[in-house]
Amino acid sequence: MTETSPSLPPERAETAAALEAALGVERGALAGVLVGLLDGMRVGVAVKDMGTARYLFISEGMGALLGRPPQRAVGANDAELFDGGQLSALRGADQSALAQSTPLVTEHLLDLAGQQRVFSVIRMLMSRAAGKGPSYLCSVWVELTSQRQREAQLQQALTQLEQQHVAAEALRRETQDQALRDVVTGLYQRQQFDEQLRREVDLSAREHREFALVSIALDPPGEVAASLGAGARTRVLEALGRLLRSNTRAMDASCRLDDERFAILLSGVGLATAHSRMEGLRRQCATQIVVHGGRDLGFTVSMGVASFPHTAQTQEELMQASDNALGEARRRGGNCVALASIRFEPS
Repeated sequence: MTETSPSLPPERAETAAALEAALGVERGALAGVLVGLLDGMRVGVAVKDMGTARYLFISEGMGALLGRPPQRAVGANDAELFDGGQLSALRGADQSALAQSTPLVTEHLLDLAGQQRVFSVIRMLMSRAAGKGPSYLCSVWVELTSQRQREAQLQQALTQLEQQHVAAEALRRETQDQALRDVVTGLYQRQQFDEQLRREVDLSAREHREFALVSIALDPPGEVAASLGAGARTRVLEALGRLLRSNTRAMDASCRLDDERFAILLSGVGLATAHSRMEGLRRQCATQIVVHGGRDLGFTVSMGVASFPHTAQTQEELMQASDNALGEARRRGGNCVALASIRFEPS
């Protein structure tokens, strides 16, 4: 290192000399005491000759960190003490410390004796007097391996707690959601559906968009289903519930209004699109195989489709319009989809 390197600030040297004088100890005694204290704290101290890049001093604490007696480390360079893959980071930190007069703190992950260990290293340049040769680089090494391991364990524990919280919240919502659903069909019950329908009407009115409401009823059972009684009806209801749920999106809602009637809310869907989707659902119902007691039950449904705001402009009018359309589908003999009449406002 050339003599243009930054020197130790004079005030620090003066402070150390004044303290030694005040204590009446020999010059340099303070440095020895400080190194001894650092050794007791398992903190390493090293001094490197930047002219030869070899260590001139290795404290007992530094030797313990390196896993070798200090006398075996003195005179060695970084390549002889550390793994080759780590030299670039160490040398880069040394060069950065040479360029400033204040301490430089860096952190290094080193492989020592096959073990990954973390160190915080404080480096500071000690320039020699003019004409006295290359400068020295003093470094203080503090091992952080145990601290980092504890931090990692804490982070892992916090992550696990967060995952458990998320799982518990999901279970709570699932349990809450199940309480709002019909046991047989898995569809929402009337109260929950009415609330969602109210919100959809309010939102669509504000944003001037349309949505559809479908009223659905099972057609009278065939001879086979009628002869097998309540068990057969339960199988049919379960099948219908699965079909209604699978044909609705996350923003839609399907509901069992009462023992006989069902409803679907199709968010953001117009009358024509709703009719097309319900025709597909009607065909699925008509071709669905439902077995009970070894016999295929079969079932069909009738549907009435209304839309907001084209066939109705309030929640009550919408429900009435879809029910009227359902009545028309039944009058046609069932197994069909009927559309509510579009309202035309007088000009």
